[in-house]
Amino acid sequence: MINIALDGPSGAGKSTLAKALAAKLGYIYTDTGAMYRTIGLAVKRAGISPEEKEAVIGLLPSVKISLGFENGEQKIYLSGEDVGGLIRTNEISAYASKVSAIPEVRAHLLSLQRDIAAANNVIMDGRDIGTVILPHAQVKFFVTVSDKERARRRYLELIAKGENTTEQEVYEAMKARDLQDSTREIAPAIPAEDAIFLDNSGDFDAVIATALEIIERKTKN
Repeated sequence: MINIALDGPSGAGKSTLAKALAAKLGYIYTDTGAMYRTIGLAVKRAGISPEEKEAVIGLLPSVKISLGFENGEQKIYLSGEDVGGLIRTNEISAYASKVSAIPEVRAHLLSLQRDIAAANNVIMDGRDIGTVILPHAQVKFFVTVSDKERARRRYLELIAKGENTTEQEVYEAMKARDLQDSTREIAPAIPAEDAIFLDNSGDFDAVIATALEIIERKTKN
């Protein structure tokens, strides 16, 4: 199976890029961030602080996450409920960042993520795909965009979903998450040594074309 890893900071457009590449290649798209967000949602609903490590760990056996795939795109369910539309808020992003730093949470999801990759040609995006989850992926990208542009894109996404926020608030939340994700002891969000940096700031079609050329070159054998 061919595995392609896309890592990078929040708001770099990893998911949009990964979905487009998966559609072009006919691969399964897997959004690992959605899995951590779903655990964050479960923690919030349980009335647990994401910083209460033991309480979060104690909740894990009851957190039933399942995936579906529709036209190559991931659908995510919490105890059978489609929560894809509930996990993209700033609040749940903050929960996800905190719970993803707990080793037991990462272990809880790791086997699910690797099982998907073992059974399918996949494009998987997240923070530590190339370094931890799929270290043997044939292609590893680290997606980059300027901080201001990332915040602008994320702000527009949240506003379109009805969130009441400002671009400055989004920027500050994003930078706080960047710091936490890149400095955590477990699976920090850093580029793999063999990652190819992919600038997603410019024309999207050109970025896709560049990525496809790299994928073809590195997987043709």
